[in-house]
Amino acid sequence: MERLEESLLQLITETATNLPADVRQAVKRAKETETAGTQSRQAISIIGLNIDMAKENVSPICQDTGMPTFQVHTPVGVNQIVIRKAINKMIEEATRRGKLRPNSVDSITGRNSGLNLGPGTPVIHFEQWEKDYVEVLLILKGGGCENKNIQYSLPAELEHVGKAGRDIEGVYKCILHAIWQAQGQGCSAGFIGVCVGGDRTSGYSGAKEQLFRSVDDVNTDPILAGLESRVLANADALGVGTMGFGGKVTLLGCKIGALNRLPASFFVSVAYNCWAFRRLGVHLDPKTGEILQWLFREENPQSLADAEGIPTTGRQFTFTTPLSEADVRQLKVGDVVVLNGQMLTGRDAIHKHLSTHDSPTDLNGAALYHCGPVMLKDEDGVWHVKAAGPTTSIREEPYQADILRKFGVRAVIGKGGMGKKTLNGLQEVGAVYLNAIGGAAQFYAEKITEVTGVDFLEEFGVPEAMWHLTTNGFVAVVTMDSHGGSLHAEVEISSAIELEALVSH
Repeated sequence: MERLEESLLQLITETATNLPADVRQAVKRAKETETAGTQSRQAISIIGLNIDMAKENVSPICQDTGMPTFQVHTPVGVNQIVIRKAINKMIEEATRRGKLRPNSVDSITGRNSGLNLGPGTPVIHFEQWEKDYVEVLLILKGGGCENKNIQYSLPAELEHVGKAGRDIEGVYKCILHAIWQAQGQGCSAGFIGVCVGGDRTSGYSGAKEQLFRSVDDVNTDPILAGLESRVLANADALGVGTMGFGGKVTLLGCKIGALNRLPASFFVSVAYNCWAFRRLGVHLDPKTGEILQWLFREENPQSLADAEGIPTTGRQFTFTTPLSEADVRQLKVGDVVVLNGQMLTGRDAIHKHLSTHDSPTDLNGAALYHCGPVMLKDEDGVWHVKAAGPTTSIREEPYQADILRKFGVRAVIGKGGMGKKTLNGLQEVGAVYLNAIGGAAQFYAEKITEVTGVDFLEEFGVPEAMWHLTTNGFVAVVTMDSHGGSLHAEVEISSAIELEALVSH
């Protein structure tokens, strides 16, 4: 199989950088549906532009390239050990080339392998079949949406839903609750794979397997087909909207499968996937490893960017860091902020460190970006940003308010919003939360003009290090202000009311 490695590297690269045809169509329909002049419409315009940029740049659509998960079907007699070794080798090569972010972290030591290899990474499922070619399917599902996966054990009493029993109506209630709980933290509008039944493990595996179906296919089971249609017809009424900003589009696809279960168990497992639904596949010649056919890929996709550029909404402010308290006190929820100057990245490891240590750099007036970028160093030793969208901010809720007070940070940038503790901290110190567009890694990477330094690279690895970045024209929306306003809290409440109405019929 002399062409196997080359074919696998193509598959990994294309999956990370070129959104599938069916997903593109779903995003296009969403853009046509969202109301002009709204923050959701602005967000999905940035998403469309980012999709185009990623394909053109052959760079990651989203900086979180996730846990590479392969499904491999082989004819009898094909050596699966050879395929596994080739996959591992090409995962490492794609990481070196900046097509994947190093995402494999030792759960005991906290050390990043730097190569996306380690126990359990990547995930590879093999199955033999009677066809005469090899099929390799790959999905790259990021941590933000992975954290919004959810599993229910029926019967259950669910928030804003009430009783969900062991029947199709109970399954329907679970699915709507799963969509609601994701909010903007899952980078809506999203897609879901659902498995009814199975055990704890097979249920989640079966839910992810549903994500390998085409967005537009029809379930062969008429009961599940009806349930898929019902969920799709009603989910948008929740009003979560793109990025959780509120709006008309919340769900882009729903696929449901079923497995037999034990009499004592009735699980409903939901795999939530963000709009950056990176899933492709290939058929390979079993002798040479050459690609015979692509699955899901569109050779020459139409542009998804708005010809007139990115529409803006509300008041717009332009600031150069460091920021003053007076700068941020004038901002209110809904304002658009354009940032220039220095920005510092800091996510899970940095927040934990700063909670008990001094900062290696002055954070007074700083803009702290919840971001784990994809970085490449050139032959002269200069770092370059290859992808730099926001990560989900709620993970930093235990630390954020204390860090605001301790260091004088004036702007926190991320996605999905934060909780009451952070909101109180923003009010107390005079700071603001800016929601960048989740997954828009190329759009934001273009706004970073220089990497001026890095702290904790050896200790924490590329995604968790504190990168010193110079920005020009970095756009985000105020969704939590220093006056107690929170768009996230508002949308969560309003969508909960809609959820109650949807399950009461």
